[in-house]
Amino acid sequence: MDSDLRASFASVRSEVGKAVVGQDAAVSGLMVALLANGHVLLEGVPGVAKTLLVRSLSHALSLTTTRVQFTPDLMPGDVTGSVVYDAKNGDFEFRRGPVFTNILLADEINRTPPKTQSSLLEAMEERQVTVDGTTHPLPEPFVVAATQNPVEYEGTYTLPEAQLDRFLLKLVLDLPARDSEIEVLQRHADGFSARDLTAAGLRPVLGAEQIVAARAAVARVGATPELLAYLVDLARGTRQSPSVRLGVSPRGTTALLAATKAWAWLSGAEAITPDHVQQMILPVWRHRIGLRPEAELEGVSADTILRSVVQQTQVPL
Repeated sequence: MDSDLRASFASVRSEVGKAVVGQDAAVSGLMVALLANGHVLLEGVPGVAKTLLVRSLSHALSLTTTRVQFTPDLMPGDVTGSVVYDAKNGDFEFRRGPVFTNILLADEINRTPPKTQSSLLEAMEERQVTVDGTTHPLPEPFVVAATQNPVEYEGTYTLPEAQLDRFLLKLVLDLPARDSEIEVLQRHADGFSARDLTAAGLRPVLGAEQIVAARAAVARVGATPELLAYLVDLARGTRQSPSVRLGVSPRGTTALLAATKAWAWLSGAEAITPDHVQQMILPVWRHRIGLRPEAELEGVSADTILRSVVQQTQVPL
């Protein structure tokens, strides 16, 4: 049963590859987030297929997806929905916003003010929306895939640490390698259109039921007491770094455990190992570390800190 589910997830990667070239790590990260019931922050310069990646994944998984372009004038009700007066019925009714979907693509989330950004907090944490005192549950599965541009800061609002902490992973999409970029051009020369994924040959290979079954299988992945202690030692190492003003919180430790179990399951393992932890530590923790101003001026990055912590922390045998 587990082997069949893993094979299905492997085929999802193949389907997404029909539309997106050279972003295998990001595809794997999105699948980890889906299995761990988490959200993803995608960071990359314009034009590296962030939006296409999310659309392709939802198409291969038979999930609904909604795209919201975050702008400075976007209001919280534009995302969650609002209560409006229905003249036909003579009563007020709740009209659902675009957040009622399986995968919400929050495009350029850092372009909207904090008030609208915070409207997603309840949805991301509780999987529900409360409007006028009434709670409305969101569909399952529910994943927020938010994008942000790392080089253009004019007209943007930095995501607060409380919201960053709600994202399970932060995936950095780099520019493709030369061969991958040539393949992208070749596909477009052959008539590929990002607006028509069906014509590109993408087909649904998984559904919501298989995702629920896969999540149950991930929950059965083992973690020894020594591995749990290793996670705690890594977190404490970030808090003790002289370049860090805010280290990884206990929420970050549980997030790393959840993501590592999902990655271990995708890799065919029955229990997590230090290798699985080390492979997931950068995407899970890079956005949970606050650097001291002097460290930022010296060009120190969160990834650099995390690699140093991994090197200095004793690995359980």
